[in-house]
Amino acid sequence: MRRYIVLSLLLAMLLAPATMDARKKKDKKQDKRTVVVENVADAEQPMHEIAITDAAQQLYGEWDIVSIRKKKVYTLERAYLYLDFAGGNKVYGCNGCNIINGTFQLSGNNLMFGNFISTDRTCNNVTSEKTIMHALSDVRRYTLTAQYNAQYLNLMNSKGTVVAVLKRHNLDLLNGAWLVKEIDSENVSEHNMRVVVDAVMQTIHGDTGCNIINGIITLDPSKDMAIQFEDLHSTEHDCEAIDFETALLLALESTESCKRINQNEMALLDNKGNKQTRPLQRPRLLLYTE
Repeated sequence: MRRYIVLSLLLAMLLAPATMDARKKKDKKQDKRTVVVENVADAEQPMHEIAITDAAQQLYGEWDIVSIRKKKVYTLERAYLYLDFAGGNKVYGCNGCNIINGTFQLSGNNLMFGNFISTDRTCNNVTSEKTIMHALSDVRRYTLTAQYNAQYLNLMNSKGTVVAVLKRHNLDLLNGAWLVKEIDSENVSEHNMRVVVDAVMQTIHGDTGCNIINGIITLDPSKDMAIQFEDLHSTEHDCEAIDFETALLLALESTESCKRINQNEMALLDNKGNKQTRPLQRPRLLLYTE
C-alpha cells in the first residue's frame, strides 16, 4: 500500500509541470483573445510622397524646422525657413537663435543652400544653431511628403540621407477676414464683430463693434492646426456691447487649434483634459465668411 502511495506521488509530480505548462498556454491563448484594438479609425495615417509639379509654388513660403538628423528640434525661438522665389531664390528665417539670410539653388529635385549670414546673438538652446546650420549646408536634394493635413519638406544630403525635416504650418485656410458667428455656442452675428488673420505675418486684427483689437499669433510646429492668439489688446472705448467684446477676447486667448467646418465656416477650439487622456476640444468661436 505504501508503495502505491509513493508511486502515485511520483506520478503526480511528473505530471504537474505538464499540467502547469498547459494552463499557462491556455492562459496565454485567453490573453490573446482578450486583446482589443480600440479606435481603429485613429490609427496612424501613412506618410505619402507628393509629386513635384511646380516647385516654385509648392515650396514657396514658410517651413518650420522640426527635426535635424532624426532628432527633434528644441530651441528658444521658433526655427524656420522662408523660401522666397519671387525675391530671386532667397531664403531667410531663424535657426532657433539668430536671424539668417541666404540663397538657394533649385533644379528638379536638387536643392542647395548657400551664402548664409546671420545676426550675432548668443543663445543656450537644446538644439544648437550650429547643428541646424551644418545640416543646411549638407542639403543637396529634397522630397515632399504629406500626412493628414500637413506637408513635410525632407532635405537630404548627396547620399540621400535625410538631414532635416521641415513642416508647413498649413494655416493658409485661416487667412483673411472673418465675421464672428458664435461665441461659446451663442449667436452673436448681429453684433457685426470681425477679425482678420494673417498666418504668414502671424498677426490678428479685429473690430469688436466697439473697439479695435490687435495681437500676435504663435504656432506649434509639432501639432497640426495648432494656433494661439497672444498679446491681445484693444482700444478703450466704452459701449453697450462691451460684454460681447470681453467674451470674444477670452475665447481668442483660450484658442489652441482650429478646424474647418465647411467652405465658409471655421471653428476655433480650446483644449481641455489632461495629458494622459485625449484632450476634449471645445469650440469657443465660430467664424464665417459672407
